[in-house]
Amino acid sequence: MKKVQLTETVLRDANQSLMATRLPYKDYEGILADMDKAGYYSVECWGGATFDSCLRYLNEDPWERLRNLRKNLPNTRLQMLLRGQNLLGYKHYHDDVVEKFIELSIKNGIDVIRIFDALNDFRNIETALKATKQYANERTIASGCISYTQSPVHTVEKYIEMCKELKRMGFDTICLKDMAGTMSPYEAEHLIKGIKDAIGDMTLILHTHCTTGMAYMTLTKAIESGIDVIDTATSCFSGGTSQPSTETMFYAFKQYGIDCGLDEDIINKVNDFFKPVKQKYIDNGQLNPKSLATDAQALVYKVPGGMLSNMIANLTDMHAMDKFDAALAEIPKVRADLGYPPLVTPLSQMVGNQAVTNVLVGERYKNISKEVKNYIKGEYGIAPAPIDTELSAKVLGDAQPVDCRDEDKKRTGEEFITAKEALGDLCRSEEDIMSYICYPDQTLKFLKDRKAQEENEAVYTIEEM
Repeated sequence: MKKVQLTETVLRDANQSLMATRLPYKDYEGILADMDKAGYYSVECWGGATFDSCLRYLNEDPWERLRNLRKNLPNTRLQMLLRGQNLLGYKHYHDDVVEKFIELSIKNGIDVIRIFDALNDFRNIETALKATKQYANERTIASGCISYTQSPVHTVEKYIEMCKELKRMGFDTICLKDMAGTMSPYEAEHLIKGIKDAIGDMTLILHTHCTTGMAYMTLTKAIESGIDVIDTATSCFSGGTSQPSTETMFYAFKQYGIDCGLDEDIINKVNDFFKPVKQKYIDNGQLNPKSLATDAQALVYKVPGGMLSNMIANLTDMHAMDKFDAALAEIPKVRADLGYPPLVTPLSQMVGNQAVTNVLVGERYKNISKEVKNYIKGEYGIAPAPIDTELSAKVLGDAQPVDCRDEDKKRTGEEFITAKEALGDLCRSEEDIMSYICYPDQTLKFLKDRKAQEENEAVYTIEEM
């Protein structure tokens, strides 16, 4: 019997795509014991934007969240998304920081580390791979991830060569990350058959989104073409900018005679649990109906789900939703100017924010963000295609782009020293230091609040005595 396994995304990418990662741990803690019995290939529950969101919006320690997930999902692979040399932030970190972050991630409970680089510049994922292998235990899986997109320079042949390179580098599995849901059934068939011929029996995973309405057709063709694992979301958190439905794919698999290893009663119970959770966020406005819709125009814009939900949230905060369509139309133009980078974090935010700025200011590139300038300077890696010459000259002048790896390779320990000094007695662990390195302002505020809360609780305890 043919076997295809499923990764459940509701704890990370599904809610990241639909409601900008605002789902707190307490809202799903009660279903974790059941999810642990479901039979998923893995549960994607950490990484991506969860780390930032925990500290910035949810008043949670992301490391404590991970430890609680590990405790309540002891039999399930816990999966995270890692942005290579960016870790979970928006800039490159020195190699020693990347290595320590991965050591702590595995120590606190992560099993599957899905590692990607926004530019598919594999120099930027090599350190993360080596660290994953160094600190691996018997459950650890290093998954090499390709950011999938379409452009004049992104071809089937190019992707096949990328997969050969990931296999050569020593990854355990390979994932095709179609973050905007633009992979068509035709593309999936030719791509996956070509890749499977090239990498043999190595596990191949497909991650896609329903944004354009293409995902179910694409997954069906991918399964026919030899895919091993697919990403899905419990049905009430599926569709729109999220992933296809777990239960729907399970039902289809049964009729095809495909074994996916899931317990039908449990996956239905998981969905029943999340229905009122979803409704709560629809009612309070955090889950915007726009994120639940199908938008075939994304086939033109190549906008991933998380980028779209964040763009909606930001324009809403600025009372500028009337500029939404114009900003969307500007995105592919900015992307072309920047050499067709795949629209995945952090490049998706950089391209999206620059497009919004161009529209709001009323003049293209009058204001260029620091991040886009750094990208043009070469600090994120090599662009897939040449950057627009006028834009490049505006940023670089007579200077030449830098080699990002020259800076990344430094192991000064400076970040750890600075973080420890800045935190003082707020710091209790290596995890606190790592949080500060990734998000200094948010971590400092969180740790101050943590200390104040504990001091207040101590006062209440003494008074009760």
